[in-house]
Amino acid sequence: MSNSGLIERPVTWVALAGFMGTGKSRVGWELSRALALHFVDTDKLITRVVGKSIPEVFAQEGEGYFRACEHEVVQRVTRLEHAVISLGGGTFIHEENRRRLLQRGPVVVLWATPETVYQRTKNSDRPLLKSEDPLSKIKNLMDERESIYREGTIHVHSDGRPSEEIVEEILERLERWAEVHQAWPEITEAEWSDCVTD
Repeated sequence: MSNSGLIERPVTWVALAGFMGTGKSRVGWELSRALALHFVDTDKLITRVVGKSIPEVFAQEGEGYFRACEHEVVQRVTRLEHAVISLGGGTFIHEENRRRLLQRGPVVVLWATPETVYQRTKNSDRPLLKSEDPLSKIKNLMDERESIYREGTIHVHSDGRPSEEIVEEILERLERWAEVHQAWPEITEAEWSDCVTD
């Protein structure tokens, strides 16, 4: 699918969703380079705007305030052109955010096992992992969110894979998505998801 200018790319806007520690920031940044698009990490955007780290926001303002910030950021990033958006782990969970993102363009969901997520996040200060048994907390949260993450457009596993390989798969899947949308522009995200298997 060709776009204006010399660069050919399947999409000019795409978001990455999924649980914390699945690789959204790293993969999103590399995907943005491959597509020659701007990269936006919504969590980093919130910390810049609010002037506090996410743990500080949770501790001082509460999770509700943080989710309100996320909602505002979603409204802004869905108006962007030429961008790869890396979403916070909980952003896609909220129905209005999810609806708006899916209406804007394809949402790639990254997946990893609870054990992989734990290994990647165990030394972080993520508020949702403040628990005596963080691995169990991760498993429970992932189980709760799985059906919602399944509403994403494209699903890619990141366990034990180099980011270059993950980006390559995403690009191939986006090419197929773009071809379908070029042929049948009226197809809905739900219909597309029904047609595509992991």
